[in-house]
Amino acid sequence: MTIHMRMLQCSALALSLLASNVMAAVSADQVAKLGTSLTPLGGEKAGNADGSIPAWDGGLSQTAAPVDAKGFLGDPYAGEQPLFTITAQNLEQYKSKLAVGQIAMFKRYPDTYKMPVYVTHRSAALPERVYQAAKLSAQKTTLLEGGNGLKDFADSRYYAFPIPQNGLEVVWNHITRYRGGSVRRIIVQAAPQTNGAYSLVNFEDEASSPESITDLPANKAENALIFFKQRVTAPARLAGNVLLVHDSLDQVKEPRMAWIYNAGQRRVRRAPQVAYDGPGTASDGLRTSDNFDMYNGAPDRYDWKLIGKKELYIPYNNFRLGLPSVKYSEIIKPGHTNQELARYELHRVWEVEATLKSGERNIYAKRRFYVDEDSWQIAMSEHYDGRGQLWRIGQAMLTQHYQAQAPAYAFEALYDIISGRYLAIGMNNEEKHAFEFGFKSSMSSYTPAALRSTGVR
Repeated sequence: MTIHMRMLQCSALALSLLASNVMAAVSADQVAKLGTSLTPLGGEKAGNADGSIPAWDGGLSQTAAPVDAKGFLGDPYAGEQPLFTITAQNLEQYKSKLAVGQIAMFKRYPDTYKMPVYVTHRSAALPERVYQAAKLSAQKTTLLEGGNGLKDFADSRYYAFPIPQNGLEVVWNHITRYRGGSVRRIIVQAAPQTNGAYSLVNFEDEASSPESITDLPANKAENALIFFKQRVTAPARLAGNVLLVHDSLDQVKEPRMAWIYNAGQRRVRRAPQVAYDGPGTASDGLRTSDNFDMYNGAPDRYDWKLIGKKELYIPYNNFRLGLPSVKYSEIIKPGHTNQELARYELHRVWEVEATLKSGERNIYAKRRFYVDEDSWQIAMSEHYDGRGQLWRIGQAMLTQHYQAQAPAYAFEALYDIISGRYLAIGMNNEEKHAFEFGFKSSMSSYTPAALRSTGVR
């Protein structure tokens, strides 16, 4: 009996050591690679074997191209022409560097879907303080038990796992990535019918990281991830409605808190449906809450698997799609956005697969994400229904706000290949000004009481 007990104790100790090793931050030798053989955010600094992906050389400078009086960016690569264009007719030639969802788009829209492929530029560039934050994360941050929260992350705030060890850590990098510290924007959303007819929904939204809020209490800052507020300004039937979200680092221990101000009722109420597969705001049922920003929120309903890293043609450096000279009517087309205006490049991505846990609920039974190694932004996603059928395909038109040193999206789109409809959100070409970065805010701006004044029509 004594021998048996000792064996059990030794086994328990071994399992405990194994568990702690899995949850441990990376070694000092690995941390030292950041900024040397790896980029400061953990991408491979070197190019690929044939030179089609160049070495990272620091990314775009803050003066890469002219910025107009309204803040709209010029295109640093405006003079370039496509190397080639992938179509349904030559698809087989390029299949090895395409994702499943991209191939499905060619099959769904064989006559109109195309991918103009350009020379690759590794344009991602961030402030030095963010690089140092990522290095601190690599030294200190670990996953909480179960992987649904972060430990020892509050001091760094950005890029929890620049040297990821598993799929969940890759997704946390997307969730904790740098967005400019704080950002305000005026954007539109369109959900075209199959014939291309659409109406715009206009939003004013802002997001602030904890470092941008001057009076954030210390006890609140420990588990705070981001504060988000979104006001609908058109159409008239929705104008004045406001959404407020407080996201935490551990959303299982401290779930997302959300409120909605309904302008018609003049009432603020809690909004627990603004999470997971709750319906997206004014989306005509074409996206879920966690589809916004390609993926957001608590990861606890899925098992996450790291498939590996691969080279794919992904949307990249889509400055043209953000030019004020390009009208919404030029972008929004039947079936999919105008691929003539899109730009694709060959980049290395992390592929992660999420499978719904037994006993959990989400309309997506399986999801796959392709995450850019240089910015940790999700570039593409695939969402499967309960029958295992590919249902929705996400595509984020990656760009770089070089003047603010912040990677971003020109817009993101979610394609329903079963119904033939899609939703695009984030365009601001025809608005009165571009994004505003780096503002300081007060906690009083992100309280339920503040929603009433924000929602005045």
